[in-house]
Amino acid sequence: MEASPECTQDGGLVLVRRQPPAPRSLCEMLKGQLRQSCACHRRQAWVLLKDLVPVIRWLPQYRPQEDLAGDVMSGLVIGIILVPQAIAYSLLAGLQPLYSLYTSFFANLIYFLLGTSRHVSVGIFSLLCLMVGQVVDRELQLAGFDPAQDGLRPGANGSALNTSASVLGLQDCGRDCYAIRVATALTLVAGLYQVLMGVFRLGFLSTYLSPPLLDGFAMGASVTILTSQLKHLLGVRVPRHQGPGMVLSTWLSLLRSAGQANVCDVVTSAVCLIILLAARELSDRYRHCLKVPLPTELVVIVVATLASHFGRFHERFGSSVAGDIPTGFLAPQVPDPGLMWRVALDAVPLALVGAAFSISLAEMFARSHGYTVRANQELLAVGCCNVVPAFFHCFATSAALAKSLVKTATGCRTQLSSVVSAAVVLLVLLALAPLFRDLQRCVLACVIIVSLRGALRKAGELPRLWRLSPADALVWVAAAATCVLVSTEAGLLAGVLLSLFTLAGRTQRPHAALLARVSGSAFYEDTTEFEGLVPEPGVQIFRFAGPLYYANKDFFLRSLYSLTGLDAGQMAARRRGLAAGAGQGKSGIKDLGSAGLMSSLVPSVAGFHTVVIDCAKLLFLDVAGLAALQGLRQDYEALGITMLLAGCSPLVRNVLRQGGFLGEDDGDATEGEQLFLSVHTAVQAAQARHRELMAADSTL
Repeated sequence: MEASPECTQDGGLVLVRRQPPAPRSLCEMLKGQLRQSCACHRRQAWVLLKDLVPVIRWLPQYRPQEDLAGDVMSGLVIGIILVPQAIAYSLLAGLQPLYSLYTSFFANLIYFLLGTSRHVSVGIFSLLCLMVGQVVDRELQLAGFDPAQDGLRPGANGSALNTSASVLGLQDCGRDCYAIRVATALTLVAGLYQVLMGVFRLGFLSTYLSPPLLDGFAMGASVTILTSQLKHLLGVRVPRHQGPGMVLSTWLSLLRSAGQANVCDVVTSAVCLIILLAARELSDRYRHCLKVPLPTELVVIVVATLASHFGRFHERFGSSVAGDIPTGFLAPQVPDPGLMWRVALDAVPLALVGAAFSISLAEMFARSHGYTVRANQELLAVGCCNVVPAFFHCFATSAALAKSLVKTATGCRTQLSSVVSAAVVLLVLLALAPLFRDLQRCVLACVIIVSLRGALRKAGELPRLWRLSPADALVWVAAAATCVLVSTEAGLLAGVLLSLFTLAGRTQRPHAALLARVSGSAFYEDTTEFEGLVPEPGVQIFRFAGPLYYANKDFFLRSLYSLTGLDAGQMAARRRGLAAGAGQGKSGIKDLGSAGLMSSLVPSVAGFHTVVIDCAKLLFLDVAGLAALQGLRQDYEALGITMLLAGCSPLVRNVLRQGGFLGEDDGDATEGEQLFLSVHTAVQAAQARHRELMAADSTL
């Protein structure tokens, strides 16, 4: 680019501004982008394929001697953990355990092909299972199925249908059949949302779900999950409540039914909880000494299954068990389009939560292990983990923190470990699934409750969060409380809205202060924060640490007027009124004496002759903010006070230049007289100008 002859001199520095390139028209820009995106060469197609399917890029560079052992070990451990969790989380989703195993199998394989993270474990996630289960329960009730009936018990698939179900055309479809139809329709729509977010490069939207929001949402959802599993711990049948107050209604139903608790389930639950919690505490305390985490859940499930089978707990004590779990794969089926329309709105929070957790976990592990991930590709990967498996009787998946931590701790190096985990699940699907027939549901509930320990512990971090940021703590509490008292979807919405409100509040009332010089230097700091600062005689230095836009322009003016002790707008209006009244006599001749008197008196009353606005922390400027600056300068000029700007960023300078603030109109100050690189140079220029004016006045 050619250099412009225009120069800016500031304290001995000479800046030569470059001429910006000639702007292209909108038509030319669109043509160029269309030409670039539509150009198809073999090399570009290969690069695009490697971007869409990252396994093509990294698998040929795989190092078996260095990575294979860790991948196989972590894959086996995750596969062993996945099996009991998959069976347990089917309680949350209200589906048969077989579908949870399908979901774990397909999600691991698809993310192996499409994911960019080396350490994230994608599969069933308790929060998503809860959200799926709530939609499934609602649709089952609307279809006329018994809301208290649980699809996990033996013979549940042969449930009777009432008139409502017959009207919906479900004569050939029992409860479990309709439940998985709802789940697959919901999963497909949520996956399509995520894929579209990835295609349109909307991965940045997940950043608006802040960590306090996600932690509060996880806490509230964990309380909801815990409440939903208490009936299995006690072995009682209570109705599945829907809508606002679901948690409170469930607790009331549990209290009324506590006298009917199954003693066998209560004893089994107590023993399993003690063992699982003790094993978790020991694993956390001695995790540095253990190369492989203890598969406590699998051991407990195996022992409990053997005890239930040989003790005949179901026949002798009426204990609820998992029931028949068939082997093999069902034929693919296209999700019902009618159900997809019914659950389209429910899929929005499901897609957002899954995307937010997946992207945040992928970025967290990438930072800790020194590589990069692509947020939009992660959206595509997780979306495909929902879209494709939805045709194979699977439900919603995302990345899960607990399994990802275990995966990292056991030596995972690449996503090849996901293939090993899928192989373990496949073995269970093909041969071992029927062995879990006599597994008590209270044991599965114990596995779910113990897995919530980490999320429930986050409540202890709330006091520290309050000390750090009350606004973030408020978001945490709002998301958690709304999840518990209303619903999980309402909790997510409340957290998002409150986060946006707090963000707007922080920008609407940013910190404003007057500055003074650090003695013996050219640096200026806040007078309320530091002692011993030297004020500049006749110069007020104002700092506004935030953007200047339509929502805070009035706060900007109020802060400036309050700190400087002069309401320039009101004083200038009063002066203009006096000048208008004194300037016209009866003969129509202007009297300049009064105007000149006010021009000389107001600065002396104000106590300063120049206002320097430190724009170093002025993030951006919109049209309303520009108008506020222009009006402020006019008011100060009417009072004989000079306004200077210092440390403006290129973005702010460009807005000032295009808005006519820097001399494009006749009579305005030139840019060199109005903008300065630093506060110190602006103060020096202001003092020099004041001395020149004083010398000129004394000469006159």
